[in-house]
Amino acid sequence: MLRALENGVRGSKWYSLIDKVWRSENLSAAWLGVTLNRGASGVDGQTVAQFNEQTTEELGRLSEEVRQGRYRPQPVRRVWIDKPGSVEKRPLGIPAVRDRIVQGAIRNVMEPIFERGFAEHSYGFRPGRGCKDALRRVQELLRSGHHWVVDLDLKSYLDPYSYCTLSVEGQGKSWG
Repeated sequence: MLRALENGVRGSKWYSLIDKVWRSENLSAAWLGVTLNRGASGVDGQTVAQFNEQTTEELGRLSEEVRQGRYRPQPVRRVWIDKPGSVEKRPLGIPAVRDRIVQGAIRNVMEPIFERGFAEHSYGFRPGRGCKDALRRVQELLRSGHHWVVDLDLKSYLDPYSYCTLSVEGQGKSWG
C-alpha cells in the first residue's frame, strides 16, 4: 500500500484516500509507532499499556469507526512543560492513544504523497531530517563559497500574536 502511495497513481490524481487510512495493516503500523513513542494518556485516561491489552479489538473498532465515518477525535489534554534554561513554560497537547493511532495512519497515507514534492533544502518536520542535517547543509554551502546567511526566528509560532524577525547578512551588510 505505501509503495503505491509513494509511486502515485496513473494521472497523479487521488480520488479517495480514506480507504487507505482504515486498513488494518495501516492502523497496525500506526499503532506500532505509538507504542515505540510511548507517551502519556489523553483526556480519556487510557494509557498505551491499557490499549495494548485489547489491541485487536481496539484496532478493529477504530477501523470500523473510520470506515463508517463515525470516528471523532477527542479533545487534546493540555499540559504545561518547562522550557529548558528558562522559568517559562510551554503548552503541550496530548491526544488520546486512539487519536494518535489515527493521526499516524493518516500520516502514513499523506506523507509519501506530499514528501516527494517538497524542496530538497527543506528540513523542518520531515522524516529522516532534522536540525543537524540543516546545519550540515549550511556548513557545506559556506565552504563552497556561498556568502549569504538568512536567519529566521519565529517566537510562539502558533500563537495568534506571534512575531517574526528576519535577518539577512551578506557582503558586510545587515538588515533586521
